[in-house]
Amino acid sequence: MQRKTVKARALVLALMAGVAFAAGMSGAAQAATPAKAPEQNEPVIISRAGSFPGAYLAGRIAEIDNNLPVAIAYYRQALVFDPSNQPMKRDLLLSYLTDGQLDEALPFARALKNEPEVERFSRVVLAIKSFNDKHYRTARTNLKLTQQSEMDRLATGLMTAWTFFGEGRPKDALAAVTKLDGPVWYDLFKTYTSALIADSAGQTKEADKFYAQAVADKEGGSAAPDTYERIIYSYADFKQRQGDKAGAIKLVEDAEQILSGRVILREVRQKLEAGEKLDPQVRTPQQGAAEVLYSLGTAINRGGAEAFATIYLQMSNELRANNDATLFQLGDIAAKLRQPEKAIQYYGRVAEKSPYKRDAEMQQALNLADTGKPDEAIEHLKNNLRSNDKDNRSYLALGGVYAQKEDWANAAKTYDQAVAELKEPTRQDWPVFYQRGIAYERLKEWDKAEPNFRKALELFPNQPQVMNYLGYSWVDRGENLEEAMLMIRKAVEMRPQDGYIVDSLGWAYYKLGRYNEAVVELEKAVKLRPEDPTINDHLGDAYWQAGRGLEATFQWNHAIAGKPEPAELAKIEKKLKHGLTQTAEADVKDITPVKSDTAPEAKVDAKPADPAAKP
Repeated sequence: MQRKTVKARALVLALMAGVAFAAGMSGAAQAATPAKAPEQNEPVIISRAGSFPGAYLAGRIAEIDNNLPVAIAYYRQALVFDPSNQPMKRDLLLSYLTDGQLDEALPFARALKNEPEVERFSRVVLAIKSFNDKHYRTARTNLKLTQQSEMDRLATGLMTAWTFFGEGRPKDALAAVTKLDGPVWYDLFKTYTSALIADSAGQTKEADKFYAQAVADKEGGSAAPDTYERIIYSYADFKQRQGDKAGAIKLVEDAEQILSGRVILREVRQKLEAGEKLDPQVRTPQQGAAEVLYSLGTAINRGGAEAFATIYLQMSNELRANNDATLFQLGDIAAKLRQPEKAIQYYGRVAEKSPYKRDAEMQQALNLADTGKPDEAIEHLKNNLRSNDKDNRSYLALGGVYAQKEDWANAAKTYDQAVAELKEPTRQDWPVFYQRGIAYERLKEWDKAEPNFRKALELFPNQPQVMNYLGYSWVDRGENLEEAMLMIRKAVEMRPQDGYIVDSLGWAYYKLGRYNEAVVELEKAVKLRPEDPTINDHLGDAYWQAGRGLEATFQWNHAIAGKPEPAELAKIEKKLKHGLTQTAEADVKDITPVKSDTAPEAKVDAKPADPAAKP
């Protein structure tokens, strides 16, 4: 069954503590309904709000839905009603920054530069303007904050170092980095910045020392892998410029073992091997300050911090326009926030010859599939494979798009090609065999499906998704029942918070006629995934068979509220009308349960699992 995906929401306003707005909430009833988020370059058309609360609430709703252009338009209306409202100005500043409109943010940054609550953004925006105007002393003044978190102190301190470099004072720039005190996690960023300053100043011995020191900081690199990847790139570029091609290649090869699965490193290594010149990441103070913001933005890009990360990345993009790495990261955040159209735009702007291009093309294709354009997605992925038919991630992505279309024959064919390219499969290749097993299972070719699931488990023993799918399939077929239940129980032990895997255990009990045990597990699954129509439907069936008809009816109604697919909706409505009659029971037996969180009904993640990740 198709599962609905809960839309992720970025709450930029949550960055600031509290939102004050004018008294008189009775005007809230006049709030206009926000318009649909516009496409790029499409004019924003909104209704007129009749009051400050009306405009504010309409903007707030639009912002929660990540419709920033619409939110900005309503916030500007609200400011017309109350031009002196400082919290409203803060909202506009943050919205403009998150949307990448730094020129429009400038007036609000000037108005709020002395407000401690927002100076971490307002003063940095003013500093960016000074950087671009080459007014480095003014930039340095703007970077002096009255209140600073550890992150703020690191950001402003490293950017301040680049103001000295801009004035032709590399010695003072390096000294500014050295005297920047802070926790141990500062070290990687400080060493990297020192390497870039020395390199840009032509101090090759110092640069080599700092680069080597940064590369040796494996602990810092594991905490900030995107920054570590950039360090490897910059050091490889440095070595190449010093005539040490072999050293540059060796550096990247070693890093590929540490940062497993990083396509960018593979692309960089291939460029080096082909004798192609790498493009330096930093040569100017503007680019140096941009790299500071980029590195910190990627470091904080974790679940729930997308709003902060986006602002850092947009500010970085203002100093170093259309940087490929920055565009790629912005695309990733947009995709994570379920904004596929915006993600497609960012990925599409990555330069043709960039090492990020191949990965951007693949991610662009996956987002095209999410917007209901699977054929375009397939063509993108096929183009990727025409240029590199050994790119396993592209095979996984292409197979995933076919799976979304329920074109299992082409999905299986795609995974067959992927397996053919694997000379010696390793732990990180388990998803290829897992997905191929799913494709053949859906084609009802169990003799081909089962060996693939077993191979996936051979490569990654006790992988919970594979155990879950294989175990349930055995239960469904009435085979290996003891081993099957052990597998599913093991998967639940390893992922007790995964509602879909818990659902599989409950449904396995149901298929075995152990209805009371099914109820226990399915109640747990519903608590973990209360919004999922399939799991609610399963619990309804179990209640009915356990003699709890009233609760079954309630659960089936709840499943309908979750908006199941039309075919499943018809089956649930039949059960509500007749109960689990013989006809309805036949329908239930045809239902394929949600077997895992990466079952093909869900969006298929084309990225191979990290072999070092905990199961």
